[in-house]
Amino acid sequence: MKHHKYSAAFITAIAFILILSSFTITGIDDKKPVKPRYKPKIVNIVNFIRLLEPRDPAVTEDVLYQTVVKQVEIMNKYKLRGTFLLQYDALMDPRYQKLLKSLPADSYEIGAWWEIPQPMVEKAGLKWRGRYPWDWHANIGFSTGYTPEEREKLTDVYMADFKKIYGYYPKTAGSWFIDEHTLNYMYQKYHIVASSNCKDQYGTDGYTLWGGYWNQAYYPSKVNSYMPAQNEKNQIPVPIFRMLGSDPVRQYDTGFGTTWQGVITLEPVYPKAGGSAEWVDWFFKELVEGESMEFAYTQAGQENSFTWDAMSKGFEIQMPLIAKLRDEKKIKVETLVESGTWFRKRYKTTPATSMTVNNDIGNSNRKTVWFNSRFYRTNLLWEDGTLRFRDIHLFNEKLPSEYLTKKVETNVCSFYTLPFVDGYLWSSPKDIAGLRFKTIEDGKEVLLTGGKPKVTNPATGKLHIVWPLKAGKGTLTMDLDERQLTVKVTGKAADNWFLDLNVSEKAKLPFKTIGTNAISCQFQGLNYAITTPNGKFSDNDKGNVFRVSPKVNALTLNFAGQAKW
Repeated sequence: MKHHKYSAAFITAIAFILILSSFTITGIDDKKPVKPRYKPKIVNIVNFIRLLEPRDPAVTEDVLYQTVVKQVEIMNKYKLRGTFLLQYDALMDPRYQKLLKSLPADSYEIGAWWEIPQPMVEKAGLKWRGRYPWDWHANIGFSTGYTPEEREKLTDVYMADFKKIYGYYPKTAGSWFIDEHTLNYMYQKYHIVASSNCKDQYGTDGYTLWGGYWNQAYYPSKVNSYMPAQNEKNQIPVPIFRMLGSDPVRQYDTGFGTTWQGVITLEPVYPKAGGSAEWVDWFFKELVEGESMEFAYTQAGQENSFTWDAMSKGFEIQMPLIAKLRDEKKIKVETLVESGTWFRKRYKTTPATSMTVNNDIGNSNRKTVWFNSRFYRTNLLWEDGTLRFRDIHLFNEKLPSEYLTKKVETNVCSFYTLPFVDGYLWSSPKDIAGLRFKTIEDGKEVLLTGGKPKVTNPATGKLHIVWPLKAGKGTLTMDLDERQLTVKVTGKAADNWFLDLNVSEKAKLPFKTIGTNAISCQFQGLNYAITTPNGKFSDNDKGNVFRVSPKVNALTLNFAGQAKW
């Protein structure tokens, strides 16, 4: 009898456990599924306004004004929010004052466009050195052309007159480039919330911005506004949003063998880019669907200097599409100050972000990923089944801006970061530079080939890439975080893969010493290094600059900090 009583109790217990198990299976005790992190797709429509255009007599002040009238009309038609940034002479013009004051404050933002015209300079008690009342040269029309003390006087003039007209200080200030002294002064004294600067470009209009945080936004360093700060203490807490909506695939390469790049952007005046319905549809599709890690971003709009006749087609292509995507809740259309406020609430330091193109336009088979952090940026490009690092630049606050304490004396301006791979400056039309993935087949070096990569964001600050190799040779995986990247290969190709850097013959390289676990470099007088704790650097005697090989099928490249050498 005792045995039977025990069995009954045991059976009862088992039955109870099974009942509980069935509850769990059916979801009674399940935890609620974790919601995917919110990753907004943000669009700022920013139109900046100049009073005059001395480069073309046909572009009169009235033509410029009517351009802004048409921009407002189209944006109102589609109920689009937007930002208008005023150059000082346009700020003081009664027509623009009347027009912009008539706009609903809950839909439009009025801010500062930071180019320096003659009336602003003279009101600050300074001598005008320009050829025209507005001169676009870097030493005349931008804050870099003035001493730090003069920059503060110019800022005070603008802010005082803006407040007289609108009753408050502007919350945003944009320009092709604003120096770090001016930006910090605007923040400390006038409490601006956000800024914007030009996309990366080389030599265009005499302005070079090369190697920076490629898209989205970053907190600039107090000593270099073009470079993200590496920590909260050294940053200006004003996010800088990158302008113009660069083509992630083509903009970087355009202009090989010349001293300046062309422009392939969302700007509506360019017929093969922002003025093309096909290109615009493709650009926004990739913006919405591509992995961005934290948030996707682009800036639409156009400066009035191009005139309505030139921009109308592209503007009227883009605005209804932006409104449609907004209505479908695929994007958020915000003013610049709204985006800046959100960024400051969400991030204490510059976040890691990415911009991903899964499918290129037309018949192209290229795909690309831009990854940015406060320590480095990199670009991966898949083309014809191969893969290369097209770009790797490091950020280091030990490299101050040339314009931190002194003014530029020439009519051009240049901003750089620390190069490790530069697929543009180190290329020629015949020799395209890059850090290429290779392997050994039948005793010969060949490029690794593969299929379609998958790009995901498994955790905050982490980017994960899986690339299936062809012919059953295995899989290449890459993990990037804000300080380093790690590559692993499994399968048949695991034992003999490596990366080679090749450049054109005339490339000016920063490399000083190629050691086993570190490459020492020097750029603009600053020493820096790239290290690998589990790989091996070596000189390459087959025409390449260096080779980096994995250890036990894995390779890590460290881009944060500076190695001792």
